[in-house]
Amino acid sequence: MSDNEVAMPEEAVDTAAVAALVAPVPETIGGAELVQLLTPEGERVDHPEYSAYIADLTDEDLRGFYRDQVMIRRVDSEATALQRQGELGIWASLLGQEAAQVGSGRALRPQDYAFPTYREHGVAWCRGVDPLNLLGLFRGVNHGGWDPNEKNFHLYTIVIGAQTLHATGYAMGIQHDHAVGTGDPDRDAAVIAYFGDGATAQGDVNESFVYAAAMNAPVVFFCQNNQWAISEPVERQTRIPLYQRARGFGFPGVRVDGNDVLAVYAVTKAALNAARSGQGPMLIEAYTYRMGAHTTSDDPTKYRVSAEVEVWKLRDPIARLKAYLTSSGKADQGFFEAVEGEAEELAVTVREGCLSMPDPEPLSMFDHVYVEEHPLVEVERAGFAAYTASFEGDH
Repeated sequence: MSDNEVAMPEEAVDTAAVAALVAPVPETIGGAELVQLLTPEGERVDHPEYSAYIADLTDEDLRGFYRDQVMIRRVDSEATALQRQGELGIWASLLGQEAAQVGSGRALRPQDYAFPTYREHGVAWCRGVDPLNLLGLFRGVNHGGWDPNEKNFHLYTIVIGAQTLHATGYAMGIQHDHAVGTGDPDRDAAVIAYFGDGATAQGDVNESFVYAAAMNAPVVFFCQNNQWAISEPVERQTRIPLYQRARGFGFPGVRVDGNDVLAVYAVTKAALNAARSGQGPMLIEAYTYRMGAHTTSDDPTKYRVSAEVEVWKLRDPIARLKAYLTSSGKADQGFFEAVEGEAEELAVTVREGCLSMPDPEPLSMFDHVYVEEHPLVEVERAGFAAYTASFEGDH
C-alpha cells in the first residue's frame, strides 16, 4: 500500500451495514445541495455556477493539487508515527481532509490572511510554512515557529473557535485599511477562518457570525464538517445542515464536497472574490470525514463503527484526483512515482529534523509571558532557576 492511500486497522466489516450507509456522495445530503465537480470515481461533472472557477486551471495546476495532498498526507503520517514513538507530545491528524485544506489554501491570494485551528497542516503547506515548524510546536520546542505576517497564516489556535473572532477582527481591520472593494486585485484582501463542526456550538463562533454580518466584514468562514467533532456525530450537534445556519445571521452559506479538491477550490475562490469586492461574509461547509482519531489521544473505535469508515475510504480525496488525472491523460505513472519518491524524501527530512530539534532553555518560558518585565514573573523565574540549579552535579 502506498503512503497516499488510507490505511486503517484490520477489522471485520459488516457489508450490509456499509450498504445501508451511503454509497457515492449524493447530489443532495439531508435536502441540501452539495457542490461537486469530481465524483468519488474521478469523473468530471459540471456545475452551473462553479465550473467557471476552475476553467483556467492548467494541467500543471491539477498535478500540483495532487502533489500537495500526497506531500501533506506523508507529513501527517510521519508526525503520527513520531508521536506514537514519544517524539511529539500530541498530534492532530488531517487524514481524509486533504482536499478541503489544499483546495481552499490554493484559492487564497498572497494578501489574504488565514486563521487556522490546530489541524490545518495542508493550508500551512500551501502558505509556505515549513512542516518542521508544525512539529516543533507539538514537540514543545517552539511557540509556532513561523512569522504569521510573513506567511499571512496565523499561529495555530488550540482554544476551540477562538480564531473566528480573531479572523473577524482582522477582516474589519482590512476594511479600515481600505483594502476591500477597490477593484485592485493586488490590494483587495479577504480573510478565511477554519474550524470544525464541533466548533459551531461555541459562543465565539456564533459571535463572530454576528459581528461579521453586522460589519459586512470580508471573511470566509470555512467549516470542515468531518462528521464527528470529538465523539459526537454531527446530527447531535445541529438540527439543520451547518451551512444553512448562515442565513440566520444574514449572509450566504454553501455546502461543498470536501473530498473534491476542484469543488473546494472553486467554491472558496468564489467566496473570497465576493468578500474582497465588499459583499461581506460567507460560510462554506466542506462535507468531509475525519478518517483518523481526533488527536493521538483519542480512540475513535469507542464511538464509531468500522463500516462507516469503510464507506468513506471509497471517497478518498487523493485516489479520486489520481483517477481523474489518469483517465484524462493529464498525468502518467512516471509523475505519480516521482511524487511518491518526493514524499518519501520529505518524510526523511521531517523525521531527521524533528529528532535533531534542540531542547529549549527551560528559563526561556518566562520570556514570553508578558511583553514587558513583570515583578511576579521575575520572582518565579528566580525560583525556578534556583530549583534547576539544585540538580547540578547530580548523576
